Amino acid sequence: MSKEIADSASLQSSVVINEAVQTLRDGGLVAFPTETVYGLGADAKNPEAIKKIFSIKGRPSHHPLIVHIAAPDKFDQNQIDWVPILAPWVRDLSEDALKLIHAFWPGPLTLVFKKDKSVLSELTGGQDTVAIRAPAHPIAQELLRKFKGGVVAPSANRFGKVSPTSAADVRSEFEGELELMVLDGGDCEVGIESTIIDLSSGDHPVLLRPGLITPKVIFAKTGIKVYQPNESKDNTSNGNLADALPRVSGSLKAHYAPTTPLRLYAPGRVLDALSEFPDIKSRVAVAVWDSESSLGEDGHPSVHFEEVEVPSDSTAFASHLYRALRDLDQQEWDLILFPEPPIGEEWDGVRDRLQRACFGSGPSSSSQDSN
Repeated sequence: MSKEIADSASLQSSVVINEAVQTLRDGGLVAFPTETVYGLGADAKNPEAIKKIFSIKGRPSHHPLIVHIAAPDKFDQNQIDWVPILAPWVRDLSEDALKLIHAFWPGPLTLVFKKDKSVLSELTGGQDTVAIRAPAHPIAQELLRKFKGGVVAPSANRFGKVSPTSAADVRSEFEGELELMVLDGGDCEVGIESTIIDLSSGDHPVLLRPGLITPKVIFAKTGIKVYQPNESKDNTSNGNLADALPRVSGSLKAHYAPTTPLRLYAPGRVLDALSEFPDIKSRVAVAVWDSESSLGEDGHPSVHFEEVEVPSDSTAFASHLYRALRDLDQQEWDLILFPEPPIGEEWDGVRDRLQRACFGSGPSSSSQDSN
């Protein structure tokens, strides 16, 4: 690429980002890429803009949002000073919080804190906690830096449906919403939503949503042990810990769901999965590991199969999961079958998304409000 073309592209990009910043300041919505999925952004200090997000998504108002902030330019600093950036949002920052932030921000890690009193209850679902992350995608970072404030940004899709990992997904999802600005940053690299860790109790970190950054990775990098929701630090019970944890994005039983029925099958048990659906097994899309041989159609005389290879590497699987679900959903199969992910922390994120997608899938999945 010549310097003139490169400079022109850079200028065009800068003009579009400036327009997006102005849209946010005017109370409008901007869909933008992050490394996880595309987010539907609004000014986190504007209650009317936040209400637009709930309205356009069809999202229940008690379901909290995540605030996205910019990482400051490092220049020659060895370590970024996050304290003044988080001060308007967070009541107090623990040593563990700062360790996690320095190790993983910007990146796919969301942290839940006790909120500052100025944080709008519209974005916290009425709770006294706030979830915050610094996305790593360069377009997200440029947008947030120029905006000079927090942006709430749930996934840019109708509530409960498959999250978008491309600008085309967002446009398809919100066709007809002429006022929605969409920034195109290519395909999302991580492909599933961020890991969420609760730090609000002041006691010990608790995993609220699994993702690419696992408790093992966190311990290896920081020495911090992250507890599961059903674990107690001292094995003494003061009631049910899970019941006391804050509500967070993506925690409903049905989520990330295609309209086509979706089910998981155990190794070698495709027939068992089909037996649950005696009436709708004429056209079935079966995802198979790229490391395994073809299923073949022996013993399935009434079923037309199409095999779709999925990566046997957990990171690659996560990156392609929502793309595969969206594509298969649009092909109008009678049933989609996915293999159960293997045991292991690195698979917990995609297992979580697939289980919720299965529960919410099917023609009635257009409304998950009761969930």
